Amino acid sequence: MGAKKLLIYLQAKFQAMNIHIGRDAFIELLYRNFMLVRRMRNKRKTTFSNHWMHKYPNLIKNYHPVSSNQLWVSDITYIETCQGFAYLCLITDAYSRKIVGWNLSPTLRSNNACEALQMALKTLPENHTGLIHHSDRGVQ
Repeated sequence: MGAKKLLIYLQAKFQAMNIHIGRDAFIELLYRNFMLVRRMRNKRKTTFSNHWMHKYPNLIKNYHPVSSNQLWVSDITYIETCQGFAYLCLITDAYSRKIVGWNLSPTLRSNNACEALQMALKTLPENHTGLIHHSDRGVQ
């Protein structure tokens, strides 16, 4: 039962005891005494992995890198700005947690991820082998 319904339910009892309290004061009283239940917010889901496109095997299941440049993880997130949304593509080294490539763009296009990957590839030593580039299999 919510605070507003509880106030309606208790209103007759309050009047019988000559207690006058408004809705906001009642909610504040409940809040100060830790009697309000916090609402659970719906978390936005930004990754849809159950799509029709080809899914590559998960090469990093139970894999733990022991040095830098063995595993890069990429993800795309959106940032709300005063002009609308901007999309940030990040490529992170899983061992050092260092951001090795990024791209910020007002549109969600595949070339944004490619530009972030190009930036990351420039940080690799020459003739480097054995790197795994992993994403969350999202449609973005």
